[in-house]
Amino acid sequence: QVQLVESGGGLVQPGGALRLSCTASRSVLDYYAIGWFRQAPGKAREGVSCISSREGSTYYTDSDKGRFTISRDSAKPTVYLQMNSLKPEDTAVYYCAAKGIYCSRYVSDFNSWGQGTQVTVSS
Repeated sequence: QVQLVESGGGLVQPGGALRLSCTASRSVLDYYAIGWFRQAPGKAREGVSCISSREGSTYYTDSDKGRFTISRDSAKPTVYLQMNSLKPEDTAVYYCAAKGIYCSRYVSDFNSWGQGTQVTVSS
């Protein structure tokens, strides 16, 4: 079973930044794509960003392009989500999840999930 642990959430003012971390076993990063998702109260879980295994290709949702950056450090082994210029509408529980090799924007394609970390953007 794939084990994922998120950290780095918290309270930040609008325009601020946070870096989320998703820690996994080394074999996970070698063979699995890691996606970041978020779920706001009363809303469906949605994809934010993803990084594939091997070639490390990335994707972002249109609303997050230019503000969020996904990266990975295989030595840790950790996947990061750097979030800049945060907005109140970014408030949500953020989850990382794993699926085989290639990224997908669909929640249902991911079969291993972390416990989530709360991000609150408020003044």
